[in-house]
Amino acid sequence: MENFIVSARKYRPATFDMVVGQDSITNTLKNAIKNKYLTQAYLFCGPRGVGKTTCARIFAKTINCINLKENAEACDKCESCISFNTLRSFNIHELDAASNNKVEDIRSLNDQVRIPPQIGKYSIYIIDEVHMLSSSAFNAFLKTLEEPPPHAIFILATTEKHKIIPTILSRCQIFDFNRIRIEDIVGRLQYVAKNESVTAEEEALHIIAQKADGALRDALSIFDQIVSLCGKKIVYKDVIENLNVLDYEYYFKSVDAALKGDVSTILMTFNEILEKGFDGHNFVSGLNSHLRDLLVSKDESTIRLLEATPAVRQRYLSQTGQCQVDFLYKALETGSSCDISYKSSKNQRLHVELALIRMCRIMDESGDTAEKKKHEEKQLSETAPLPSKSEIIRQAEEPRPSKHMPVIEKSPRTFSIKEVIADKEKPDKISSETSGNNETSDSSAQKMTFTGGAFTSAWQEFVDSLKGEGPRIVSMFKSIQPEVEDEHTIRIHLSNAAQKDIFIQNYKPKLIGFLENKFTVSELDIETSVDLSETNDLLYTDDQKYNYLQAKYPVLKDFKKAFNLDIS
Repeated sequence: MENFIVSARKYRPATFDMVVGQDSITNTLKNAIKNKYLTQAYLFCGPRGVGKTTCARIFAKTINCINLKENAEACDKCESCISFNTLRSFNIHELDAASNNKVEDIRSLNDQVRIPPQIGKYSIYIIDEVHMLSSSAFNAFLKTLEEPPPHAIFILATTEKHKIIPTILSRCQIFDFNRIRIEDIVGRLQYVAKNESVTAEEEALHIIAQKADGALRDALSIFDQIVSLCGKKIVYKDVIENLNVLDYEYYFKSVDAALKGDVSTILMTFNEILEKGFDGHNFVSGLNSHLRDLLVSKDESTIRLLEATPAVRQRYLSQTGQCQVDFLYKALETGSSCDISYKSSKNQRLHVELALIRMCRIMDESGDTAEKKKHEEKQLSETAPLPSKSEIIRQAEEPRPSKHMPVIEKSPRTFSIKEVIADKEKPDKISSETSGNNETSDSSAQKMTFTGGAFTSAWQEFVDSLKGEGPRIVSMFKSIQPEVEDEHTIRIHLSNAAQKDIFIQNYKPKLIGFLENKFTVSELDIETSVDLSETNDLLYTDDQKYNYLQAKYPVLKDFKKAFNLDIS
């Protein structure tokens, strides 16, 4: 029986052109070889399974190739290339730093570096997992790495660049390998499946690529595992069962139920997922990813961020057409909150179910809010009193606050309605004398004569309308006793200057507008004053406090004299 070779080894790239997903790095290395611009040390860093060690071996073989091709690839025919391919090259040395991490190992390497190569120009030393070296080993390696012999080149590889000391990093050319894109992994898997005479569905290979998380070596290992289970035909259903991956159909079904507000369906879908043995946290994470994919499918400029097969991509486009952007935002916010607090929840199933119920309520809440807003606007338009011509002109001529005066938001019950209506009034209506007279006569028919008794009732009504402003404002207005001096002047006494500022800036315009809507009066003026008699003087020094108490209690004078007390 022929020995089985895993796909990761059998289909390991032998040239730069065969390397998947690292074009920028391979092109840089090929140009360095072509232009003979080689440095003494290289550092290849990046995630696992993306081609660091593979590129290091190809680079080492190509450097020593005697008959380079025009595209800076090894010929695979010279003695140096043949010896490398048959694993008997004496010019390329590989060292595993995980098992050779002591100072003695590095000292032995330093002694070996001095020996020139027998065939070829360079001796290449590939040190894998270099971050596993001890601090002492790193320090012993520094001098050799900085000033190696002319025939020595070091290629270091690591998955944890941050663990390497800065003095090593500064002596190397650093190449950062990226995670391989899902499309590139799927293409490589299709190539391997074709060579192995395996029929595979594209969606099945896409699931394998997603599971590999950007590592081609992991994807090839999963491919071998699936082939062992399914034989020469790989289908989507077998792949998700073998890899314990949740079918994306559940995500589409859950979002459809949330859009319809169907709580029963979405809860039963979640229950079915749990009965199949899947973790609730995985479902929440997958649902968040699904909502994210729907969001990027909304715009043509971001749809390229969607990593899916053409058939699944079409389903995303179909479902995202039914979703509003606000729904996706709120659903993502709900799902993210559930994901973050899932581990700390004591009843994790209930925690997820509550999040799903909130998603179902998003559309209902949006509809209720829109309907309520429409109803309020209609009610305001029906009940708002029409302003007279004099009010419109007075508001137009009213000076605006200066730059330094704080702008206070006005109450929508009186003033803002007037301003909105005034803005909508056409200029010809304002300038027309005939229509202005009609408006004045109509509004005057609904107003009362300005008297002291009528003003008292109107003042109480105005104070009651301020309950939404807070208890402090209501208390301030209840303590005010306004006086009617004549039919055009009202005097209001306030306790202190702070109350006066608050009244003038925030409530004086409201009160004027309120009274002019109530009474047949124009050019109403409100005068304010501060009652200094009620202002309490603050006592600061000991003498002031003593004099105040002595005036209130004369016996203190005899008490001080009897005991010979010194106040100061």
